[in-house]
Amino acid sequence: MEYNGKTQRLEISTKIFTDDLEAVLTRIYKTPVDFSNKSRKQVLDTLVTKYITTHLSIRSNGQLQRLKLFGWEVDHEAVYIYTTADAAALNPRNITVENTILYELFQDQMNIVHFIVNGTRKSSKLAYPERKLQFSF
Repeated sequence: MEYNGKTQRLEISTKIFTDDLEAVLTRIYKTPVDFSNKSRKQVLDTLVTKYITTHLSIRSNGQLQRLKLFGWEVDHEAVYIYTTADAAALNPRNITVENTILYELFQDQMNIVHFIVNGTRKSSKLAYPERKLQFSF
């Protein structure tokens, strides 16, 4: 996750192993998911958007930063999901990230979050069942 102060946007890339993402989307949305099937891209866009916006959120001073799907791509064994958020009101001193990606599949899931503001990077991890991280720059 990176805050671009010039455009006042959050730019987020999320890496999820393809087989895990296919499994969780199939389980939740009760439809077969195959990221190698290019003819279902529109359906996959909808499923990925629903999943990411339900399982990943960023708040600043309690205000939700609304995520929008920018796109996704398969790279070998992983899917990279790109989202953005208009974040004019982002306060770098008060950021809360909530991340429950893949918690439906794995009781030992660990998610690593990197947040960058003005070139300063802070990293932290969430281990199931933890849901929230605080960042302050």
